[in-house]
Amino acid sequence: MSHLDSLNPFQREAATHQDGPLLIIAGAGAGKTKTITHRILHLIEQGVAPERILAITFTNKAAKEMRDRVTKLLGRPENSGNPYANTRGIPFLSTFHSLGVYILRNHGQALGLSRYFSIYDKDEQLAKVKTALRALSMDEKVHEPKKIAAIISKMKGNGKTLSLFTETASQEWNGKNTASVWAKYEQILAEEKALDFDDLLLKTSELFTRHPDILNLYQDRWQYIHIDEYQDTNTVQYDLTTLLAKKHHNLCVVGDIDQSIYSWRGADYENILNFEKDYPGAKVVLLEENYRSTQNILTAANDIIKKNKKRREKNLFTKNGAGEKITIYSGFSEADEARFVAEESFNLIRRGVPASEIAVLYRANFQSRALEEQFLRSGVPYQVLGTRFFDRKEVKDLLAFIKLALNPQDKESLKRVINIPPRGIGGITLEKIFAGQEETLPPKMQEKIRSFRNLLARIKQKSEATKPSELIRYIVEETGIGGKLETGDEEEQERLENLKEFASLAVRYDEKGEDGLLELVSDASLVSDQDSLDDPEKGKKNGVKLMTVHASKGLEFRAVFVTGLEQNLFPHAGMGRDEKRDDEEERRLFYVAVTRAKEKLYLCYAQMRTIFGARQMTLPSEFLDDIDMSLVETPETGAGDRGAGGTTSYIDF
Repeated sequence: MSHLDSLNPFQREAATHQDGPLLIIAGAGAGKTKTITHRILHLIEQGVAPERILAITFTNKAAKEMRDRVTKLLGRPENSGNPYANTRGIPFLSTFHSLGVYILRNHGQALGLSRYFSIYDKDEQLAKVKTALRALSMDEKVHEPKKIAAIISKMKGNGKTLSLFTETASQEWNGKNTASVWAKYEQILAEEKALDFDDLLLKTSELFTRHPDILNLYQDRWQYIHIDEYQDTNTVQYDLTTLLAKKHHNLCVVGDIDQSIYSWRGADYENILNFEKDYPGAKVVLLEENYRSTQNILTAANDIIKKNKKRREKNLFTKNGAGEKITIYSGFSEADEARFVAEESFNLIRRGVPASEIAVLYRANFQSRALEEQFLRSGVPYQVLGTRFFDRKEVKDLLAFIKLALNPQDKESLKRVINIPPRGIGGITLEKIFAGQEETLPPKMQEKIRSFRNLLARIKQKSEATKPSELIRYIVEETGIGGKLETGDEEEQERLENLKEFASLAVRYDEKGEDGLLELVSDASLVSDQDSLDDPEKGKKNGVKLMTVHASKGLEFRAVFVTGLEQNLFPHAGMGRDEKRDDEEERRLFYVAVTRAKEKLYLCYAQMRTIFGARQMTLPSEFLDDIDMSLVETPETGAGDRGAGGTTSYIDF
């Protein structure tokens, strides 16, 4: 029996297309990952060497799922699909940013980059913008650091370098000042041998443009390229894809215009709309059969999205049956809406639906407060998506020790750990260290700094001779972090448990040779919000998931609550002068929310909501009018397992 026998005719058509450009329009839940992985296997069966295949997706979670499926189809050991491995027989499967890290670690020296460059996250990037403003004697209240950081990020995502921005930027006061700050910011990054997230792609594109020999090397290495979620690519990702595919034209892109919801961070769905123009003669395959949801949910989704004009016509269908009707709940207030959600979640759990298979989605983060209050009151376990394992202080501290040992110019890591454990080194002392004026410090302070540098030297030496998991255990012991936490209170004991979990996680990098530690540090820097769903913290992963609709993309749950379906909240009105609502994107966002549900969908809104401290009457979302009422049931206000007098049921876990 061939592996292709498990595919429907359209999936098989996509999987067996070998040479030349291929566009797969894959509706929600239509088995796109299955199609891509079976296509990869088919290519290998047709004689394509696995190491000639590249597959890129957007989140670590999606990349891991694809990697696991491919290695299983190939009959390889679990976790052998390491994107950084030089092992023959393994396709390269990763995210765009991981791809950039890999290329720059190996060939970034051509741009003058250190192989051990640090990767600064959004908080560190903002700190460097503030440092640049102070260096230029510019007032943060006048020149907003967050706004400047956002402009720099947006420009880099659009493929614009500082020099290009300086040439084309408006000569008005704002444009010139932003260019000045950006220039100082780049100087600081260069001094600290660091890159920000956007640099990982922009520098890779620059590397390929300036060094055709290096581009040619990667074009010949990856002759068959797959890009998932192509509708979410921005300009620099589009440019990278175009450069890599230019020689062999064996580019397969997969996506769905109806699920393009990231324009605010630079995604351009025109990339997928223009694919056939960019690649004349491209084969196009439409995947419309949904394997996730019931027909009632899909019928509602089809009705919702068909009002959009900028799309490619498709109609999702399923063999799963009609399923339950969609519940629309009208709450008196946000508290009543939240109470219904918590109680109905309790009922679902009592009927056998695992809490982790229930999701509560909202358009804006502020909505989570009322929901959390009710979940706490009801005793229903929950997890708010976004608290990432690698964001915990103790884990970031330990990572900073590693990053600083590898890259002594990393000032952000130095500031973070120079007083761990406490050494009494203050801000003035730090400024003198950064200015190269240590000799002016008192002898005792100089000795403290020497002692700290010796510690870093020992960590660096150890990193060259031991595995990542053993290095983490060494740092915990050598720095004194472990001893301090071990004798601390319950919270500190929990932090120690997290460090032990970090060491356990690092074991998967132990067999990856000298690059294992670099890969661990890079992966820790590149985690996405969705990775917090697999949080190692005990118990949390079993709770009901609370998240924004944006964060839910790519996920699926047996039961989904879409909350806050009120006009100007969802669809969102925009909160500032510079934010204009894109009606079609708001509709696509609602479509994404609806299609996360497999079996049961709840659509909820409040008749009155407190916003900015003021009680406001609301109108139901216009999206609700798009749903055929024959698909809907409406429980009475106050539905759920409340006892007499409106008391709430509690769960004993």
